[in-house]
Amino acid sequence: MEFILYLALILVFTKLAGDWSVRLGQPAVLGKLIIGIILGPAVLGWIDNNEFIHYMSEIGVILLMFIAGLETDLDELRKNWKSAFAVAIGGIVLPFCGGYGTGELFGLGHSYSLFMGVVFSATSVSISVQVLKEMNRLHSRERTTILGAAVVDDVLVVILLAVLMSFMGGGEQSSLGWIIGKKIIFFAVVILAGWGAVPVIMKFMSRLKVTEPLISAALIICFGFAYFADLMGMAAIIGSFAAGLAVSQTSFREKVEHKIEPIAYSVFVPVFFVSIGLHVSFEGLGQQIGFIVILTLTAVLSKLIGGAAGARMTGFNTRSSFAIGSGMVSRGEVALIIASTGLQAGLLLPAYFTSIVIVIIITTLVAPPLLKMMFRVPDSQLDRA
Repeated sequence: MEFILYLALILVFTKLAGDWSVRLGQPAVLGKLIIGIILGPAVLGWIDNNEFIHYMSEIGVILLMFIAGLETDLDELRKNWKSAFAVAIGGIVLPFCGGYGTGELFGLGHSYSLFMGVVFSATSVSISVQVLKEMNRLHSRERTTILGAAVVDDVLVVILLAVLMSFMGGGEQSSLGWIIGKKIIFFAVVILAGWGAVPVIMKFMSRLKVTEPLISAALIICFGFAYFADLMGMAAIIGSFAAGLAVSQTSFREKVEHKIEPIAYSVFVPVFFVSIGLHVSFEGLGQQIGFIVILTLTAVLSKLIGGAAGARMTGFNTRSSFAIGSGMVSRGEVALIIASTGLQAGLLLPAYFTSIVIVIIITTLVAPPLLKMMFRVPDSQLDRA
C-alpha cells in the first residue's frame, strides 16, 4: 500500500507548493515542479520513480495535452492569422537553430541536438496572458497575436516532435516508406475522425441516461486517439492533443473543459509534475554551468528576437513587436512535457535533463518581468537601441 502514501504526499505538497508559488507571483506549475525535486531522490528521497508513478504520470500528461488541445482557439487564429503565423515561424526557427547549435557546441550529438531544438521551440503563454490581464491589455492586438502564434507554435512543435520520434526515437526498425506511411495514415484518420466521427460520438453519448456521459465520451476519444498515435509509432501526447482539438470544434467544448480539468488537476497532473522532479539529479551539475548559461541566453533571446521579427514584418511597431516576442519566451509546462517525453524515448541524455529543466524554469521566471518592461519602454528608445 506504499503507493497510497506516495499519492497522499504528492497531493498535499503539490497543492501547498502551488499556492506558495502563486503568492510569490509565479505560476503554480513552478512550485509543483520544485516540490517534485525536493520529494524525489535528488533531495529527500521520500518518493521513488516506480511503476505506479509512471502510469499515473502518463495519464496526467495525456490529459494535460488534451486540455491544451481543448483550449486551442482556432477561431482566434483565423482572425489574425498572418501575424500569428509570422510570429510562430520566427519563434520556432531561431530557437530550433539555437537549441541545435548549443547541443552541437557542447558535443551532444546530432539527434540529441535536434531534440534540444524541438524542446526550446515550444511556447507556454498562460503566464503571459495573466501578465497582460494585470496590465489591462487582455483585449489588445498584441494579446490576440500572442495567443494565435501559440496555437500555431503548439501544432508545429507537436508535428516536429512526431517526426523526430518517428525517425530517432529508438523504436522498432522499419523501412522509411512504412514510417512515413504510418504518419500519413495517422493524420488522415485523425482529421477524418475529428471532422466526422467525434461530433457524432459526443452527441450520441450526451443522450445516454447515465452519470457524466459527456465527460466519458471525451475521455474515450482522448485515450483512443492517444493509443492510436502510439500504435502508429508516435507519442501518445500527439494523439491526445489532436483529440482535444477535435472536441474543441464541437458545441460541447465548454462543458468538457469545465469538467475535465478537475479530473486532471486534482490527481493525475500533480503526479506528472512530481515525476519530472523525480528524474532530476544534481550529480555533475556543477560541470554544466556553462551549458546552462549559454542555453538560457539562447532560449530567451531566440524567442524574443524571432517573435519580434515576425511581428515587425506584419505591421507592428517596434515596442509592440518586442512585447509580442517577450510574450513567447516562457516555455513552461509545454517544454516540460516535451522534455519528459524525449527522456523516455531516448532523445534526451539523462545527464542533461536537470540542466534543461533548470533552463525551462528560468525562461518561465524571466517572461513576466520582460513582458512588463517591453510595454513600458517607449518606441523611440527601442528604435535607438
